[in-house]
Amino acid sequence: MTTHDFKLSRNTFGRLVFTSANGDVHEGVVPVRAFPIGAPDDGISLVSADGQELAWISRLTDLPDATRVIVEKELASREFMPEIRRIQRVSSFTAPSTWYVETNRGDASFTLKGEEDIRRIVATSLLIADSHGVQFLIRDTQALDKASRKILDRFL
Repeated sequence: MTTHDFKLSRNTFGRLVFTSANGDVHEGVVPVRAFPIGAPDDGISLVSADGQELAWISRLTDLPDATRVIVEKELASREFMPEIRRIQRVSSFTAPSTWYVETNRGDASFTLKGEEDIRRIVATSLLIADSHGVQFLIRDTQALDKASRKILDRFL
């Protein structure tokens, strides 16, 4: 387990404040994931407002609970990538088509402009961009139910 000799807090304006072990204070700190899809809880950098790395967090679980909660909330407020858990139906098997999906953030629908908007990240992970540029993640195509995989296969 790594020990981190810094403190994180929020100022009265809600901005993240980093205080180093030697007392240096930086406001407007931003956590940045090194591997947001493949290893979202590993490799997080705390970056100052001017882009300097202040600290490296190997694993979120290495942080004290209070600090970990602050980092997780900050990451959640900055990132929006719904994860598709089930494809309910599609309006057509030719593009453009409207997809009706169940995500980790609730039911959603989006328009897929073309098959080229479905990108393979690794063997079983896909990113799907809707017509507005919102990225939907399928973390593991093999974890989808049979009906969802059958629909997806028509577009791959």
